[in-house]
Amino acid sequence: MDFAVALQLIMRDPLLVLLMLLNIGVIIVNGATDASNAISTCIGTGAISEKSALLLAACGNYIGLMLMTLLTPAVANTISSLVRLGEERQAALLALAAAALSIIIWGVAAWSCGIPTSQSHSLIAGLSGAVLALPQGLAAINGAAWLKVLAGLLLSSVAGFALGFLITRLLGRQSAAGHRFRLTQIGAAAAMAVLHGAQDGQKFMGVMLISLLVAAGLPQEQLQFPLWLSLLCALTMAIGTAIGGRRIIRTVGQEMVSLMPYQGFAADMAACLCLLFSTLFGLPVSTTHTKTTAVMGVGAAVSRGAVDWQIARKMLLTWVFTFPGCGLLGYGISKLLLALI
Repeated sequence: MDFAVALQLIMRDPLLVLLMLLNIGVIIVNGATDASNAISTCIGTGAISEKSALLLAACGNYIGLMLMTLLTPAVANTISSLVRLGEERQAALLALAAAALSIIIWGVAAWSCGIPTSQSHSLIAGLSGAVLALPQGLAAINGAAWLKVLAGLLLSSVAGFALGFLITRLLGRQSAAGHRFRLTQIGAAAAMAVLHGAQDGQKFMGVMLISLLVAAGLPQEQLQFPLWLSLLCALTMAIGTAIGGRRIIRTVGQEMVSLMPYQGFAADMAACLCLLFSTLFGLPVSTTHTKTTAVMGVGAAVSRGAVDWQIARKMLLTWVFTFPGCGLLGYGISKLLLALI
């Protein structure tokens, strides 16, 4: 869809204006929470300053989304096929607005508590809950795509922990090589930021394109991601990252596990491998889950007591409650908005 066509649609439809603003808000929240989580380890080990790390993450997010959209928008395609919105244009747009609102509310609540919740998790839950309020009910959910997403989320968490544990054991206690690992950790953190942009940027870009297609009355399957949309999402995520999520950085990079440089490098590499594999194969996974479980795996490889399991338990409970919590929130908001028309 050309920029001129999209701009005409937005200018003549106040509901679409609201929806696009909400989507931009969601991407900003994602950049401020998930991206700060991605760079938390390099800050926690002292490899790089917080200000420099946030700038690095902002640039990495931008590059990752732009590059991966050109190579393979497989993740965006998977998210776009998650729901079937039907032919009732206004109801579909209201459901999408409800999903965005639920993601923002859930993400801000978790961010204010310093808990790194997954925006991918929230997106799937909020979107699924919101479309269930549509007249078609369960028929609005694409079960095959939903199971694929759920499998990706679970596998990435398990793989993140296992790879973090394995890489740490392979490296051994490399405390004497601290300077070397500080430098390599900066490179690994940059790779994390790029892959975060590739993963999460594509997810929300897919939702924005669906919104425009519904508004234009075009088939949901007509997915062609224009350069201007990639640019808009990349810049918005970079702004969110620049705002930063300092409380989440402290929780993951300093409070949950106290890491040495080689351990921070191991966590970043474990998460990067999971995200790269998932992105290339079109599996929408959670950067938060992948990175945080990788940090847990690194800590567990050192000793069981190296991980603050109380903090880890609080995170895991938040993740477990995200699906029902954000899903019910999306459903309730969607029902309310649909009742008003």
